Amino acid sequence: MTANYNQPVDAAMTPRFGDIPTFMRLPHTRDPSGVDIALIGVPWDGGTTNRAGARHGPREIRNQSSFMRRVHHVSRLAPYELAQVADLGDCPVNPIDLMDTLARVERFYEKVHAAGAIPLSAGGDHLVTLPIMRAIARDRPLGMVHFDAHSDTNDRYFGENRFTHGTPFRRAVEEGLLDPERTVQIGIRGSIYYPDDMAFAEESGMRAIYMEDFVEMGPEAVVAEARRVVGDGPTYISFDVDGLDPVYAPGTGTPEIGGMTTREAQQVVRGLRGLDLVGGDVVEVAPPFDPSGNTALVGATFMFEILCLLAEAVARGRDPS
Repeated sequence: MTANYNQPVDAAMTPRFGDIPTFMRLPHTRDPSGVDIALIGVPWDGGTTNRAGARHGPREIRNQSSFMRRVHHVSRLAPYELAQVADLGDCPVNPIDLMDTLARVERFYEKVHAAGAIPLSAGGDHLVTLPIMRAIARDRPLGMVHFDAHSDTNDRYFGENRFTHGTPFRRAVEEGLLDPERTVQIGIRGSIYYPDDMAFAEESGMRAIYMEDFVEMGPEAVVAEARRVVGDGPTYISFDVDGLDPVYAPGTGTPEIGGMTTREAQQVVRGLRGLDLVGGDVVEVAPPFDPSGNTALVGATFMFEILCLLAEAVARGRDPS
């Protein structure tokens, strides 16, 4: 074990239900300096168009992350031996002002990025990814592996409102933050508003793997395709829990039946090992729709899966061998 890196509270010494809840039971700090991977909550769902509740996601994901242990059982990666990881708390938000929240989130993540920390975030609705990208992708557009039932590339809702959880990646492409030709969307499905709803994604060059394609291809081929699309450039992982079938994640704002199993999604995430990863998020966990806590446990587990990949990327950056 690397003594200089933060370690989770030991469940053999302090029970999982004890002590103050933090992501992965790690120390909490407000200072990103010296942190390699910053775990951050964005408790905001002002971009939600139907079922609100994702503002409560970060708190419950923290609670459920007490189930995470130190070592990944398949890869044997021990993220807390590879990188300095800490819980930076929650990003400031304004629950009654959408545009002010976007500005607050961007400013917060600019400080994290300037300190050299890689952000791994818990939302919040999917619009929160846009200001995060504004903060970390100004220098160069990112590729993205996007798990979701929805493309989130719509243009406007309710008249001229251009900022909702259904529009972040259209805005990110328009603002030069996201490279559509290095973007793969996995698990797309469900009814749509208009026949051309996917036109922007398709015409801009995004690779959409519909759920029907996923079933036909299988997880291994999906991994290969995702790696082909994003290539060797800087890449962000965005995991919307509604990409999963709602039997596994009922606590979300826009559930769509016929999605991935948790096991299939884990297989794909694990297959992203070795990419040039610069950040990630898990979004749309809405605890009020799942009193069992299972959806938040799913969210915490996928944060840990992504954390393992990010920690290895940090270590590889220090020593490419």
